[in-house]
Amino acid sequence: MPRSRSSRPPIDDPDVRVLFVAGFGPIVADGPASRALYVDALRIPFEAGPDGYLHTERLDGVRAFALWPLSGAASSCFGSETWPDDLPAPTAWLEFDVEDLPRATAALERRGYRLLVRNRREPWGQSVTRFLSPEGILVGVTHTPWMREPKRPARRQAGSARRPATRRQSSSA
Repeated sequence: MPRSRSSRPPIDDPDVRVLFVAGFGPIVADGPASRALYVDALRIPFEAGPDGYLHTERLDGVRAFALWPLSGAASSCFGSETWPDDLPAPTAWLEFDVEDLPRATAALERRGYRLLVRNRREPWGQSVTRFLSPEGILVGVTHTPWMREPKRPARRQAGSARRPATRRQSSSA
């Protein structure tokens, strides 16, 4: 009998090695509203596929992938670990690092998006504006300094293990 998801042991299989996030995107219920955000407001260069499928491989890859508890997202947006009853609870988060956060924030406000957080500096050093997408995704436009700095190869001593740093270590997870 299969174990429940919560009681499964961690995967320890040398044949299963995740290298990077190959793709992410919302499941779109309202095409015009999604196009207004992703194409018009965020100016993502999509190619059109069949049946309204828009896709691109011209964006840099995902720099962070995390399982963010709803209580942490609520705390980041509202200062409380409880998500408000009058807003749909998001089931995913997506962040776009932008060139100029205040300008991007103003543009989203002009387009009528209800911003949950405006140009706020998080405890982990990221500046963010957050809102819910038409699909219910918690979207952030961000300025993330450590992701912009050139990376130097880390020197590892034989037998030493590196622990990857994540930006949300200091928040409640």
